[in-house]
Amino acid sequence: MYTPYGSETLPVWERPEPQPRAAPVPLSREKIAATAIRLADAHGLDGLSVRRIAKELGVGPMRLYDYVLNRSELLDLMVDVVYARIAEAGQRSEWRARVLAVAHATRDAALDHEWFSDLLGGRPHLGPHALAVGEATAAALSQAPGVRGIDDLQRALGALNAFIIGAVRREVTERRTTRSTGTDEAAFQASLGPYLTRMLKTGRYPTVARLVIDGAHLNAEETFDHNLTTVLDGITSRPRT
Repeated sequence: MYTPYGSETLPVWERPEPQPRAAPVPLSREKIAATAIRLADAHGLDGLSVRRIAKELGVGPMRLYDYVLNRSELLDLMVDVVYARIAEAGQRSEWRARVLAVAHATRDAALDHEWFSDLLGGRPHLGPHALAVGEATAAALSQAPGVRGIDDLQRALGALNAFIIGAVRREVTERRTTRSTGTDEAAFQASLGPYLTRMLKTGRYPTVARLVIDGAHLNAEETFDHNLTTVLDGITSRPRT
């Protein structure tokens, strides 16, 4: 916990912008974050560095440290820009519609900015827009029929976030794998088809065989929506007495 008595103790969202300089390239945290997001979208977080951002902006690397103290603060700014987009979905009045909208907006944001999924589920995101998303979600779930107290609310939030983070990360990972290997799902299945056929014929995996033979190729968005609805129904229904 920080003590807000000196500017050096304030988080990046609360520190005032540095005074403008008589420099050929004006800077701001907003401009730095936008440039960093563009680079991360193109090259991932591994390709992101203060030096690279500075080069893109046409300034020396040391100028950026007037605005962000380190890479962690830079990521905080980037993440909160993405949360600003998600926060717009949290304006629905009805609790269920709000939760669904926030969840879908989180998925959409992660698919547009794959690096964002890498930062979900780690340390808490505490920027103003991230807090707005958290408030909208928690306030909505607190109105659900089966959520009767703070313990219920904590468990409901935990289960919901665990589903969203897991589902989003899996989908992003699958997309990355397809891109990096140049192999789509059909080609992957064809390459391992003979082996899998031999294994299933042993009869040791009857349920897996049903899934492979009879299971359809499910649409990712429809599956996310179906599973999200199932999870939400489960965690917000009134418990049996």
